[in-house]
Amino acid sequence: MKIPVQPDVQRRQGNQVTPKKPTNFLAMVGPGILVAATGVGAGDLATAALTGSKLGLTVLWAVLVGAGLKFVLSEGLARWQLATGDTFLEGCVQHLGRPVQLLFLIYLLLWSFVVGSALMSACGVAAHAIYPIFEPKHGKIIFGLLHSALAVVIVRLGGYRLFEKTMSVCIAVMFVTVVTTAVLVKPSWVEVGSGLVQPAIPDIQGQGLDWTIALIGGVGGTLTVLCYGYWIREKGRAGIEDLKTCRIDLASGYVMTALFGIGMVILGSNINIGGKHKPAELVVLLANELELSLGSLGKWAFLIGAWGAIASSLLGVWQSVPYLFADYCNLTRSPKASATRHPVDTHSLPYRVYLYGLATIPAAGLWFNFEKVQKAYAIIGAAFIPMLAVALLILNGRSKLIGIPYQNSTLTNAVLVATLVFFILAGWFKI
Repeated sequence: MKIPVQPDVQRRQGNQVTPKKPTNFLAMVGPGILVAATGVGAGDLATAALTGSKLGLTVLWAVLVGAGLKFVLSEGLARWQLATGDTFLEGCVQHLGRPVQLLFLIYLLLWSFVVGSALMSACGVAAHAIYPIFEPKHGKIIFGLLHSALAVVIVRLGGYRLFEKTMSVCIAVMFVTVVTTAVLVKPSWVEVGSGLVQPAIPDIQGQGLDWTIALIGGVGGTLTVLCYGYWIREKGRAGIEDLKTCRIDLASGYVMTALFGIGMVILGSNINIGGKHKPAELVVLLANELELSLGSLGKWAFLIGAWGAIASSLLGVWQSVPYLFADYCNLTRSPKASATRHPVDTHSLPYRVYLYGLATIPAAGLWFNFEKVQKAYAIIGAAFIPMLAVALLILNGRSKLIGIPYQNSTLTNAVLVATLVFFILAGWFKI
């Protein structure tokens, strides 16, 4: 099987390409950090802050559970691709049947609209808080549309390299500022420790279970975990010998995700969203609270960090999700046409059409209530997790598909089953 030439290729030997191996830790953890940054943003900023405001520090354990589950899921996806040479989407279509292909397209379209709306809305709110030159409701719309347009320009003109560099800047800004401000507000570390190790779901106005599920589902991304396979291909990782690198890469990314999520819950627990305050004022409320305790430096540090988190998430989704649609189109033409044998071309019509559609159609959601958009985003995203767990149990559990050395371990299967049980019970009790 021929392996396509990638940007980070070191040398060619006949029909085989030798990937350029990472020479330092930062180079090794690139795609994992991209997954973390893409999954953070609106999911961790809005959902974690709102959950912290409503439920307090007692649900910090949910952040760890969410990050841990996403690591197991992402590692399984990477293991499948490196062992078989096929994208996980192709594996599902080939071995689970055509109905899965149709179900995926329906979910992808629904997810793209809700998530696209949430990201543009969150970018608009954050940018307006930093530079409030419009009325709040107009600022959210105008800045949201501007962020979407700028992301399209970066993706179309700069390619993967400019995308990776831009994301790196946003990631550094969001992580340092948000985690630092969370420490500086001086939360009760006893309560923080208790919330991390003593699972509890407070029943506050019947919303405790909803927000806990949303927090677990939103931490670390949902559908975007599938994009990791396309990013590691951009880095030249194409064989099972790169699995160790991917595991280190993903572990680093999800540790960062967990720390960021914990920081946002802590910050959210310091405010009370209600009364005369509208949900769309969340970022301003957090910033003003920090200004009272940390001064103007704390306020602006948080605002800039919040913007970096959301902007990186939007840019990551705009760049990566069209990969999935383009890969889907390849599979529609031929189930055997994998993205590995036929690389996803970012200049192809399917990729460009989906990018432009993602950047425009979900803008209708900018006129919706901010809190409702964010909650719908997290819950719809969380619905993807049990479906992915089932697929990983089936595909990675069959040695004839993935190979005996690389099939799921007993521990991995236990975590995947626990994921299913959790979401099934949560849905049952809610109904």
